[in-house]
This record gives sequence, C-alpha cells and structure tokens, in this order.
Amino acid sequence: MIRRLNCFNALALACALALPFAARAHEGHDDAASQAAGESPRRQSDGSVFVPKSAQRQLALRTLAVVAGEYPRAFELAGTVAMDPNAGGKVQAALAGRLEAGPNGLPVPGQSVKKGQVLAYVVPTTGALERSSQLAQQAELRAAKELAQRRVARLRELADTVARKDIDAAESELHSLTQRLAAVGAGLAQRDALVAPVSGVIASANAVAGQVLDARELVFEVVDPARLRIEALAYDGAQAQDVAGASLALPGVQGGQAVPLRFLGAARSLREQALPLSFAGDAQALGQLALGQSVRVLVQTRSHVAGVRIPLAALQKSPSNQAIVWVKTAPERFVPRVVRHQPLDGVHVAVTEGLQPGERVATQGAALLNQIR
Repeated sequence: MIRRLNCFNALALACALALPFAARAHEGHDDAASQAAGESPRRQSDGSVFVPKSAQRQLALRTLAVVAGEYPRAFELAGTVAMDPNAGGKVQAALAGRLEAGPNGLPVPGQSVKKGQVLAYVVPTTGALERSSQLAQQAELRAAKELAQRRVARLRELADTVARKDIDAAESELHSLTQRLAAVGAGLAQRDALVAPVSGVIASANAVAGQVLDARELVFEVVDPARLRIEALAYDGAQAQDVAGASLALPGVQGGQAVPLRFLGAARSLREQALPLSFAGDAQALGQLALGQSVRVLVQTRSHVAGVRIPLAALQKSPSNQAIVWVKTAPERFVPRVVRHQPLDGVHVAVTEGLQPGERVATQGAALLNQIR
C-alpha cells in the first residue's frame, strides 16, 4: 500500500513539473505564429493592404508623388506599319511565264538587295498554236533572207550595169528581213528580268523556281527598314484637323518609352469610311517593326485636360472591373482608389478624378499589390 502511494506521488510530481514547460512551449508557438503573420502582406477588412517594409523591398514597390498640371488631350487610333513609297517597292511579273532564278539565286526574306539588282527571270509561256506560228514565221523569214542575200550578191556583181537604186533597195530589204528574223527569235527566247526597284531588304517573297506566274502577280516586296511610315485611320474628320502630335508605345524599344511621331498629313479621300493619317518617326525604333504590323497610335490634340500624370502601369482593375490606383497612406499601408483617366502618350495617363496632388501612388509593383488577399 505504501509503495503504491509513493508511485502515485511521484507521477503527480512529474506532471506538475512538466505542466509549466508545456504551457511555455505553447505560448512561444503562438508568438512565432503571430510574428510570422505580422511580417506577411495581407488585405485588411476595409479593403486596404498591409505590406511590411521587408515585403515592400522584396516586391520592389516604388511610389510617386503626383503633381497636378495640364496636358494635351489625346485619343487612340488603330494604325499599321507601311512602307515609304520613295524607299520601297513591289516587284511584279509584267507577263505570264515560268519563274527562273537570277544570277545569285532567288532572294529570301530579310536579304539585302541593291537597286537594279536582278532578282529573278520570267520566261514567257506560249500556247502550242502560237509557238508553232512563230516557228513557221521564223522559217519563212530565214528563207526570204537567204534569197535576199543571193539577190544582193548578184546585183553587186553587176554593179556596172545595174542602177544604184536597185542595189540599195535590195540591201534595205535584206536588212529588214534580218531585223524581223532577230525580233522573232528574241520573242521565242525572251525572258523578263525582275529587278529591285530600290535598295533595301526583301520584305516578302513569293518565288519558287519553276513557278508559273500570271501577269501583274506580286513576286517580291522590297522595303528600306530605316524609312517606314505609320498609317492610322481617323473615323472622325474633326480629329484629323486637330492633330498637334502623336506617339507610339513599343514594348522593348527605348526602355519601353513612347516613341514620338511626326504628323505628315491627312488624306482627302476616304478609305474604309475613314481618313488615313500618315506619321513618321525615329528610324531606329520603327526599323524593329514589321511591314503591315498593327500598332496603337496616341494622337495629341491642341486642347488640354487638367489632371495628374501617372504611368500607365499604375492603373489596375478592381474586382468590379473599375480602374483603380494604390495610394500609400502610411509607411506600410496602401489603399485602393477608384479613378477616371484619359490617355496621354501611350505610357502615361492623366487622372481627372480620384487623386489629389501630393499623394503617393504605387507605380512599380502595383500589379503585385492588386493580387494580395
């Protein structure tokens, strides 16, 4: 009995000693969990986002203090890359025939060519009846030429007794027959040379050795990459009369900055019920585009709009598909703000409602802020 009581007392003592350690271990675990939760970005109940400084450095967040101002009002047009008519051209077959390679073979897209360089030949194809008729005419002319040569030889032997005018007439007839025979022979063996109209590169090639072409069929397209143009369609005639400038945002070109365009003029005839507008730009930037590529052209007008200028990357979409920006209200707190905006130059927008001058807006990493839940 005494031994049983001693065992019970020892067990109770062991449990009593272990209880404080277990309690302390549980409390330490809660502290670690709460500390980890405090250092992780999270969305608050009011819709704002809590982002610790360490997380801001990891997400590479950058903010910008907005400033009010007046900026040219802009509108967006759909445009395409076109060739300069003075620095590009099309190579077409002037007659129907079979395609043959040029002296250096058939050029491929991207290959540089010089003005006047022979790119290919077109050998005319004629029907059986037409060819047989040309061969028969060639035979008749050859026989007539031989008779004319004999007659001229006889008349020259009788030059003392034959009038000079008869000899001249025979020689003229022989010369005419020779020229006609050469023309018929050239027609049978004729081939049309396709030459490069300008110096540049082959933009497109629809040529295969032995290919049968129709007259006026496009074979090659030559373009100078340093002299491309941008064509945009304006469906409102008033827009074409209020162009003060334009720009083009090209990813990967000049650090993602807008490429300024120079307005060349507006057409006076409609194309697809719109007025074509022509623009020119930096040769190095436009040279990275492809002929016929679709682009977005931001056209600035002479009128101005008041607002604050922010990068286009700062604009995000809310769950209700509204345009928002993230405003930094505290060192570790960002609040979404619904805004109204207008385009400026393709990489910046003017916020007309929703922001006040001096507020700090997240410009870099705003998309990551929008994903925090």
